[in-house]
Order: sequence, then C-alpha cells, then structure tokens
Amino acid sequence: MESEGPPESESSEFFSQQEEEDEEEEVQEPEETGPRNPLLQPALTGDVEGLQKIFEDPENPHHEQAMQLLLEEDIVGRNLLYAACMAGQSDVIRALAKYGVNLNEKTTRGYTLLHCAAAWGRLETLKALVELDVDIEALNFREERARDVAARYSQTECVEFLDWADARLTLKKYIAKVSLAVTDTEKGSGKLLKEDKNTILSACRAKNEWLETHTEASINELLEQRQQLEDTVTPIFAKMTTPRQVKSAKSITSHDQKRSQDDTSH
Repeated sequence: MESEGPPESESSEFFSQQEEEDEEEEVQEPEETGPRNPLLQPALTGDVEGLQKIFEDPENPHHEQAMQLLLEEDIVGRNLLYAACMAGQSDVIRALAKYGVNLNEKTTRGYTLLHCAAAWGRLETLKALVELDVDIEALNFREERARDVAARYSQTECVEFLDWADARLTLKKYIAKVSLAVTDTEKGSGKLLKEDKNTILSACRAKNEWLETHTEASINELLEQRQQLEDTVTPIFAKMTTPRQVKSAKSITSHDQKRSQDDTSH
C-alpha cells in the first residue's frame, strides 16, 4: 500500500501560491491534533470487525459517540472516511456506508470522497464508491470532477475507470430519460400510438437488462448500446412533432361544390 500522498499539482496562473497550498492540504494526510479518534486506527488498518464492535456493541465505551466520531471533521472539512480513502480501505468504506453516512459530503473546497480516492490513485476504493452510487459528476471548487483530479495527478488507471463509469451512467440516464418521455407524452396533447409506446418501453427494458448482465462491458459497447436505443426511439418521437396535414374549411367547401357540380352535370 502506498504511504506517500499524491504528487504535487502543477501551478496555475488562476490561483495564488497560498490557494495551491490550501488545495494541496485537501488531499494530504491529516495531522493528528488533540485526542486520538478511536475509530482512526481500525479505519486505517482495515479492521472492519473492530469498527463494527464500536458501532453495534452497546457495551463498547465509544458506542454512543460512534457516529459523532465518524463524522468529526478536521480544519478543511474531512471526516474519518477521507482517511479510509487515502489508505485505500475499500471494505471500511463499504462497512461504514451501512450506517447511513453521506458519501457525497464535500469538504470546504468541494472535494468528495471520490475526488480524494482519485487523487491518491485508490482504484479499488473508487470502484467501491461507484458501486455505492456516489455522485461521479460532483465538482470541487475548481469545477473539476473526480476524473479531472485523477488526470491532474496522473492516475491513469483511475482516469480510465472513471471514464468507463461515466459511459455507464450516461446510458442509464438516457434509458431513464426515454422512459420518462413516454410517461410525459401520456399526460400531454401529443400521444404515442400503443404500438410505438410498447416498442420504446421494450427497448428500454432490454437495455436495462443488458446493463445488469454486462457489468464489465467496455466503453465502446456502452456507447453502442446508447446509440442503438437512440436509433430506435428518435424516429418514433419525431413522428409526434411532425404536424399533421389538416384540410382547411375552404378546401373542403370547394371540394364539396365541385362534387355537387359533377352530380348536376350527370
């Protein structure tokens, strides 16, 4: 396990030296000040059983303060979960998540656990966080996603994984968007034909099932699935927006007059 912090970030013309030092503090190991947090050692060493005893054993001397100790923050707004991320303790993150902690909580500068794991190159921790449905689109004070932070610190494997996670999320969101659009058309003035509605819903179900059974699909495969769904639904929705040709009252009257004249001539 790596013990050193992430590499120094490149200087930016948009930030002063002090701002860069403040930002660097976000992803460096926290310094101990005051009494030692009894959760810290088991969190850093991956002692899941030890943590569970503190949280679940009423006889444990720290039981009543367990959640308070877990959420206790340092000067830049990091709680114990950030230490676990830096140490790459994925099982600890999974275990603590069961106690209802907010895995999307941000530090004072907008860094999330995902940003932290990305900066430190903790690939397995990134995977655990994504499995726990954290927000992969969350932005820090520099408007960076976790993927951008990983790239800035040259964490190539993390960049590749987060690109994959983004492609998977994009497909899931598109499926949800299409399904919602079908519901919205039922409420609006433009309605889908029953056959078209069934075609769209069937396609969405098929893509959701594909996602469930292809958990390790490549980025290209994910993009291909999205394109297939788009190719299916776009022509159907296009029909709804195409105005129907309606004969005007004048043209109908003229047509009736012509028929009347024809009948008279016969």
